[in-house]
Amino acid sequence: MLPKLTENKQEITAKTLESASHALVLLPQSKTLPELPGGAELKAVMKRRDLKVDALAKSPVAVQLPGGTLAVYAMLKAGASTFETHEQVRKALALLMAEHPKTLTLAVVGEAAFSARAAEAAVYTALVNAVPLPSRKSKTDAVLKSIQLFGHKSADGFAHARALAEGNLLTRSLTVQGPDELTPGVYRKRIKALAKAYGWTFEEYGFDKLKKMGAGAFCAVAQGSPAKDAAIVRISYKGPRKGSGKTVAFVGKGICFDTGGHNLKPAKYMQGMHEDMNGSAVVLGILAAASKLKLPVALEGWVALAENHISPEAYRQNEVVKALNGTTIEVVHTDAEGRMVLADTLTLAAKGKPDLIADFATLTGSMHYALGSRMSGVFATSSALAHQASRAATASGERIVVFPYPEDYDSSLDSTVADVKQCSMEGEADHILATRFLSRFVGDTPWLHMDLSGHSCKGGLGAVMSDANGFGVAWGIALLDGLQAGA
Repeated sequence: MLPKLTENKQEITAKTLESASHALVLLPQSKTLPELPGGAELKAVMKRRDLKVDALAKSPVAVQLPGGTLAVYAMLKAGASTFETHEQVRKALALLMAEHPKTLTLAVVGEAAFSARAAEAAVYTALVNAVPLPSRKSKTDAVLKSIQLFGHKSADGFAHARALAEGNLLTRSLTVQGPDELTPGVYRKRIKALAKAYGWTFEEYGFDKLKKMGAGAFCAVAQGSPAKDAAIVRISYKGPRKGSGKTVAFVGKGICFDTGGHNLKPAKYMQGMHEDMNGSAVVLGILAAASKLKLPVALEGWVALAENHISPEAYRQNEVVKALNGTTIEVVHTDAEGRMVLADTLTLAAKGKPDLIADFATLTGSMHYALGSRMSGVFATSSALAHQASRAATASGERIVVFPYPEDYDSSLDSTVADVKQCSMEGEADHILATRFLSRFVGDTPWLHMDLSGHSCKGGLGAVMSDANGFGVAWGIALLDGLQAGA
């Protein structure tokens, strides 16, 4: 549960600051310090460290006040992007959150426009980092119980920030759970409980049903697991239809553990493969946030839940399987399982004829090599859709790079025994080849594909302090906001 938030339009006083245990003070960038509580102590610390005032726009400064308060001061640049603002606030709050406070005081000092922007960033960053992620350590840290904000009062109690934080926390909480905790079978039960809590409709396509339907691509991966608990799960949210009435289908890869199959991963690359279900968790996080905000859209969530095991039943190289849409696929590498489960899941999503499909997957190592872990790659079926994706990235602070995927790359997927190869053995431009492969399963539906190279970043990313950062949730909500606005 997120902490209680109280707001006060009045600026923070020296008495209030001194009574706080941990406080963050945000200021607009300037070469001079205004009169503010704790200002004398801040000036003394900066003098000792030989820092100019505007250095606060680069590195926050922590000050121990006489009464014991730990106060952190930071400046925000006027023209900073959402990402830059989130990064600066995260770095400042990290100095406070390292002590695991039970209460937190936030103060914004400046004119109204600045205060509104700074307060939104501060509240979101505080909320999204307030709750510890699931852990089986014998000793757990204190939980942040309450947040006090001074200098700005929102019209709606920061509903947008609260919804995004809740959705992001759900995504990260699912992502970090070990493969013994979150099996496909357990995951299905968790989603059913979430559906009940948020009022979603819920439908499951189990392994046997999918096999009868002809979902050969999904079942080829799932058949290696002795549990046979794999499934494609569909959830639906229908908000108040006051907006454009658009229907958006979000699709997520949910491989709960990926050994690589018969093409077994070495230990270095198998480490962390319980997070290969992150794309499915992003879908759930977006639907959770949209539900809290009561967005006037119809959303479909499709998540492909399975494990990629090595076993006598596991699929092998050179097998040919038939996907749900009739496409025959030559298996080239059993560790390219993500595109296999997504193929049939995208086919199901496209059958509903949504206005847009957007899928999320920790799909290729080549995207990680291309971008590292601070951004994710996106592919779009039109330039207009690519611009919408980029605008959503700018608004949300979750940065993307839009890649092309021209048809001439298809020659690398030509097969002599099937309609298409699953991938190429060379591995060259695999993020593009994976997209070319997946494009065969969406038909004419407008489509966005996000390869989540930024889903985990050591030390945190943007507003989020944990390595697993929930990348895609805020972007997805910003995308929906843009669609509703006709952007």
